[in-house]
Amino acid sequence: MVNTGRFVILVLAYRFLSYVVYMGSPSSGGGGDPEAVRAGHVQMLSSVVSGGEQGSAAAAVTHSYHHAFEGFAAALTESEAAALAGHERVVSVFKDRALQLHTTRSWDFLEVQSGLRSGRLGRRARASGDVIVGVIDTGVWPESPSFDDAGMPAVPPRWRGVCMEGPDFNKTSCNRKLIGARYYGVQPDTSSPNAAGSGSPRDTVGHGTHTASTAGGAVVSGAGYYGLAAGDARGGAPGSRVAVYRACSMGGCASSAVLKAMDDAVGDGVDVVSISIGMGSAFQSDFLADPIALGALHAHARGVLVACSGGNDGPGPYTVVNSAPWIITVAASSIDRSFQSNVVLGNGNVVKGVAINLSNQSLSGGKYPLVFGAEAAARYAPVAEASNCYPGSLDAEKVRGKIVVCVGTDPTVSRRVKKLVAEGSGARGLVLVDDAEKDVPFVAGGFAFSQVGTDAGAQILEYINATKNPTAVILPTEDVRDFKPAPVVASFSARGPGMAESVLKPDLMAPGVSILAATIPSADTEDVPPGKKPSAYAIKSGTSMACPHVAGAAAFVKSAHPGWTPSMIRSALMTTATTTNNLGKPVASSNGAAANGHDMGAGEVSPLRALSPGLVFDTTAHDYLRFLCYYGYKEGIVRKVSGDAEFSCPAGAPSPDLAAAAVNYPSISVPRLRRGGKAAVTVTRTAINVGAENATYAAAVEAPPGVTVRVKPDRLVFNKRWTTARYEVSFEVADGAGVSKGYAHGAVTWSDGAHSVRTPFAVNVV
Repeated sequence: MVNTGRFVILVLAYRFLSYVVYMGSPSSGGGGDPEAVRAGHVQMLSSVVSGGEQGSAAAAVTHSYHHAFEGFAAALTESEAAALAGHERVVSVFKDRALQLHTTRSWDFLEVQSGLRSGRLGRRARASGDVIVGVIDTGVWPESPSFDDAGMPAVPPRWRGVCMEGPDFNKTSCNRKLIGARYYGVQPDTSSPNAAGSGSPRDTVGHGTHTASTAGGAVVSGAGYYGLAAGDARGGAPGSRVAVYRACSMGGCASSAVLKAMDDAVGDGVDVVSISIGMGSAFQSDFLADPIALGALHAHARGVLVACSGGNDGPGPYTVVNSAPWIITVAASSIDRSFQSNVVLGNGNVVKGVAINLSNQSLSGGKYPLVFGAEAAARYAPVAEASNCYPGSLDAEKVRGKIVVCVGTDPTVSRRVKKLVAEGSGARGLVLVDDAEKDVPFVAGGFAFSQVGTDAGAQILEYINATKNPTAVILPTEDVRDFKPAPVVASFSARGPGMAESVLKPDLMAPGVSILAATIPSADTEDVPPGKKPSAYAIKSGTSMACPHVAGAAAFVKSAHPGWTPSMIRSALMTTATTTNNLGKPVASSNGAAANGHDMGAGEVSPLRALSPGLVFDTTAHDYLRFLCYYGYKEGIVRKVSGDAEFSCPAGAPSPDLAAAAVNYPSISVPRLRRGGKAAVTVTRTAINVGAENATYAAAVEAPPGVTVRVKPDRLVFNKRWTTARYEVSFEVADGAGVSKGYAHGAVTWSDGAHSVRTPFAVNVV
């Protein structure tokens, strides 16, 4: 009996896969009876299920979407999925893929960089508790002080969400700060990822708690990480409400669960959604088979702003993900704080290194023998592997009790693996010589660790070779504030162009390196130093950390301007972003070169400046539908997406050049600019005056060498607020101009003397 049952389960797991069936805008306009909608989905599915049995069809449906868009997720055979794809009501059918999970000082740094006095403006926005931020991630640790609701008013009556209970999560876990919590359970298809693990919104990973507290956490005094990064922890909009949607676990996120969470968030009444999740850049698909892009498109149509991480596959080009034009795509940057862990050699020389280690080596008063990994190779282990701290490559007898020096010439061996190899071999510490990721301090817990650059590494190796008994000590980490230059684009931060080169991506950059925020107090983590209790706060890096900064900034602006649309808020954040560092020089990329639009988008987000942008660019749902037409989707498909039976695509063939002009975006990307006077490309934009009653804005152009950029008209005159003005920007490269092929970057900046409205552009000379 048991064996037979297992056989059946294995056969089912082999036969069925989880698919998402997307049907466009809801036929009922959204918010219809969920049971009736689900029944309709079951009926549709039963029409393709062998035998037409409604019972088996009902069992196959795992999620039903009906708030912002319509569709369902179900366990299907390949032939059933193909049959549904041909149904007249279906837009697309795609496999339920696995998506991956992609502050004391950071908010203060952004305020300093704004150049504004924060008192009056900050109080104006933080006083409002009506803005609701939805965070789709790994859940929440509700006991964290970052979700304390002391002093907060009653929950806004428009909130329609719930606080789902579980074995370790009660309704009382929610409050006036953490107003909602949902979770999405195990998928019945064994081939798809576990969406949320246990049946509870409780975070068991730490990622979701970290991102939620970064976006909207309360002010917590005395936060820190074992004495490092001490200060007041807070979110970008500490007066806002937070709702969490647990759609992910340590292993990743089921795209069907993420899509369901987005649908629920819109139905619950959130204003801003933060998603630090995405597929790898090598696996990007078209927009109508991308669950995050689909959910965000319909969320925007319902007035909900969606911010997403751009991914951690940088620094190469074409690595940015979540790049649909209706998403705010966020890159990651450093802040003006560095975590230094220096190495003191036996000859007294001090070598500067970076890491977050809480070792006590300096307290012992002595130094430890120092050995290069290549000189401590295990028997039969290649020297190259030992020099890289490759697993199994070190001779424990040769490294026990010593500090090992390893290099990073093999990128397949991560810093964490090298640390575990050295620690497992009995070493007392590890010095890693590697320039890669040196801008992102590695968290080593209580193990002595320091990463140095190749020049400093050469100095250490020279000392080892010239000394009979080389010794060293790795000092515990010290945090250095007012570090310069900052910000710098993080090395891991994904770069543009995006999937659609007619839209400049990423949009913005925000702090994503060594960000302190709330976490789960897990006693199992290897980062907890011996004899210490788990920390309630953690230091993490990634575009996952940058995204909630922008979501929090959006909530901050929304609280001051509740009537603004998502695209107006995005515009305010982009056109007021800063492009200079704390030395007053242009922001640099991780390789030291000046950052461009494909590295940082419009620049580093500046929430205070965004409160008063002067002009904004409002992008409508119709703009995005026209974009889909120009991108190449057929009119019938776009009509289903829109839910408007009267919609028609513009005349003419699909064109990326036209797509660049179709969306009223606060940046410009021209994917093809040919040489010659007749090959000029013209893009139109429409600005709305949200500043002074009577204002005149003059245009200034930063044009790359050899590219002629003209703005017509070059002055915009407004007689009152909320009036619009249209202008054109033309780009041209003359024959023989000597411009090399590839992307060139610049900007058009409108100024009335009080506001500076900067719109970056990128043109690809072919």
